[in-house]
Amino acid sequence: MREKTILEAYEDGSVEKYIYEVNENLHIVPSDDYFATLAIRLYTSDEMRYIKEKSLGLKMILEPVIHEYDFIIIDTPPSLSEPMVNALCTSDYVIVLAESSKWAFNAIPRFIETIDRAKEVNPNLEILGILRTMNDSRRADSKAFAEIIKEEWPELCFDVIIKRKASTGRLSMEGLFDNKELSSALDQYELFYKELKERVGK
Repeated sequence: MREKTILEAYEDGSVEKYIYEVNENLHIVPSDDYFATLAIRLYTSDEMRYIKEKSLGLKMILEPVIHEYDFIIIDTPPSLSEPMVNALCTSDYVIVLAESSKWAFNAIPRFIETIDRAKEVNPNLEILGILRTMNDSRRADSKAFAEIIKEEWPELCFDVIIKRKASTGRLSMEGLFDNKELSSALDQYELFYKELKERVGK
């Protein structure tokens, strides 16, 4: 059975009927790990067309509806993969998510380098900031790396730090509707959203 995701939207040549209306203010186009196969599906005998479209496939899909929305948020897997490259080549802004750990700290420069490469295709792309996430306030090393990231990129870091919370982790099970923990789960994200809007406004 074919799924109705962003990948099928590309193959269909139109995204409109793959948009789900959650409510009047939120519409979603689902995706899954098969979107990583987009580059393979774009392959043709015309090599230059393939090279261009494998990085711009997502932009081509969204372009017909892009002016119908105030904001389009693209969520990607945390890896330097084809979906990530497509998202960078489509977006005006990128938020760098960084877990408060040594591994994430070491990965930030490589991701920023990837953003710089994406600017060759999408010169409008800007780094909106670095959001420190998955911070465990009970661990000294987690606190330390949150500060180290801030010291290394003081202008880029958001003031808000997203901490690990059990109520947030349970969102995937409890959902966004009729969830008694929703306020507790999302309170820190509301603070981030306010800071995010201020940066976009500037």
